[in-house]
Amino acid sequence: MAPRIQSRRVSNALLPYLTSPSSSPSVLSIPSLSSSSQYLSRQFSATAAPQTKLRRQMFEWLSTSGAVLKHHTPGQTNYLRNFLNDEGGGDRPFPSNPTFTSENILSEELRNEIYVLVVEKKKSVRAVSVQLGVDMKRIAAVVRLVELEKRQRAQGKPIALPYARSVHEMVPTTPLAQDGERQQFHEPINDLPAHPTTGPQIFYPVPESRSFTRVDAGRVFSGAPSLEREVAEKITHPSDLAEKAIENPNSIEWVGKGDNARQVLQPADVRIPHPQLVKLELDRAAHPEERREVGKRHAERMERQEKAEQERRERAAARREKSIKHVEPEGGRFDYRFSDAVFTAETTGKDGRAPWASGRRYGVPTNDRKRGVVKIPTRVEA
Repeated sequence: MAPRIQSRRVSNALLPYLTSPSSSPSVLSIPSLSSSSQYLSRQFSATAAPQTKLRRQMFEWLSTSGAVLKHHTPGQTNYLRNFLNDEGGGDRPFPSNPTFTSENILSEELRNEIYVLVVEKKKSVRAVSVQLGVDMKRIAAVVRLVELEKRQRAQGKPIALPYARSVHEMVPTTPLAQDGERQQFHEPINDLPAHPTTGPQIFYPVPESRSFTRVDAGRVFSGAPSLEREVAEKITHPSDLAEKAIENPNSIEWVGKGDNARQVLQPADVRIPHPQLVKLELDRAAHPEERREVGKRHAERMERQEKAEQERRERAAARREKSIKHVEPEGGRFDYRFSDAVFTAETTGKDGRAPWASGRRYGVPTNDRKRGVVKIPTRVEA
C-alpha cells in the first residue's frame, strides 16, 4: 500500500491541481498551501538536509572535550563514565544504562597459570577452580584454547597477538596474584541453576513435631518416600551427603521404573559445583581460632575426593580399553581398534535414532559416510 500524503506536506507540483476550479470545496479549504512552498517541497527534495541542533552539538563535543576518548590509556578502560567522573562508573560503560556491568576477562598470566596447573602439574579442575576462583567450565575452555594455540604455533600458523593485546588493554582483566597475595576471584564458582523438578508448587503437610530439611524437600519434589527415622537422625547437616555423593555417585537413590526412573533430587549443598566449600565454612564458624587445623581438614577432604575421582576415571578407562580389540599389522604404521557395537538406549537412543549414534540409519552419519568429505589422510602425525 502506497504511503499517504499528509495534508500539510504537499509539493509545489500538486498545487495547480489542488487550486483548480474543478477541485471539490473540501480540497480548496486546505489552509496555507501556497504560503510555505519551500517547506512543502522539502519532502520531495534530493538535497541533503541541514545539520540538526543535536547533530551539531555531537560533532562539537567530539572535536573538543570528547577528543580525549579517541585514544585509550593502556591498562585502563576507556569508558565514558570514567571521563565524566561519575560515581560508581568504574565497570559501567554506559551513563544511560547503569544496570549494565562490564565483566572482567582473564589476564594472560592467569590463563597460562590455569594451563600449567591442569596440564603440567596434573591438578584436578575442581581444585584449580577453588584455588583461582574461576568456574570449572571456563577452566576447561581455557585448557582447550591454549592447546589449540600451541598446535597452531607448532604448525606455523599466524596468531592474532596484536588484537589480543589491544583487547586486554581496553577491557578490565583479572590479574594473577603475586606470591603471598590472596588471589582475586574472577567470578562466582558456586552458582546453582534452578532444577526443573522444583518448578511445580507442592503443598506437603508436615507435623510440627517433625524436622523438615532440604533433604526432605528434595525427596518430596522427586516423589520419593520419607527417610526412615534412624537414617534421618544421622544427617546433622545436608552437606553431610556431599562427600558420599562425590566419592560414590552411584550411592544416590533412584525412584520410578523404566523410562520414568530418575535420581532423587539432592539438596543444594550437594548439587553445587563445590560442595566441599560448605563444609569448610561450617568448620570455620565452629572453630574460629583453629584456622590451621580447619585448613588441614579441608586439604584432607580435597585429597580424598580427588583420589576417589581419579580411581573412578581409571576404572572407566579400563572398562573402555577392555572392550576394544587392538590389531597392529607387522610393518604397518597404523593401529586398528575394533569394538563391539552395543545397541542400547544409551548408545542409540530410546527410538534407535539418537544423533550421537553412528551410521545413517541411527542418526547423523559419520564423516566417512558423508559426501564431499576428504576421506584420505592429508597429514601424518609424527
